[in-house]
Amino acid sequence: MKKSLGVIAGTALLAISSQAFSAGNVVDEKIWIGGKIYDRAFGRGCGACHDIESNPNLFESVKTLNKGDFITTMENGRNGMPKATAAIMQVGPVKKAGYSEAEAFDAIYSYIKGRSDGSVPAGKLKKAK
Repeated sequence: MKKSLGVIAGTALLAISSQAFSAGNVVDEKIWIGGKIYDRAFGRGCGACHDIESNPNLFESVKTLNKGDFITTMENGRNGMPKATAAIMQVGPVKKAGYSEAEAFDAIYSYIKGRSDGSVPAGKLKKAK
């Protein structure tokens, strides 16, 4: 009896935790597209360069970088970073959603800002329906 009660409790806990995990990774379309830009821009994703210790960590930089300066950097490049507009606009979900440059920049900024403050979870995101 104790063993079966433990199995039932463990199964219930696992079900609850997996629901919470998947619910925590559901985000609105803008954040989802921002995540896709982060993962796919330049074919390798922003993290290919920005997750290297010698380069600026975007999740830390955005804590002090305002949105206007962030967008200026994306448009013009900076310190060896190439201009990013063309690469961002070529990301499939950006094209499919018909996003303008301003909407795409807002999406990537919102994603990075959310990851920075913890409101957007790390890992694979799911788009809310």
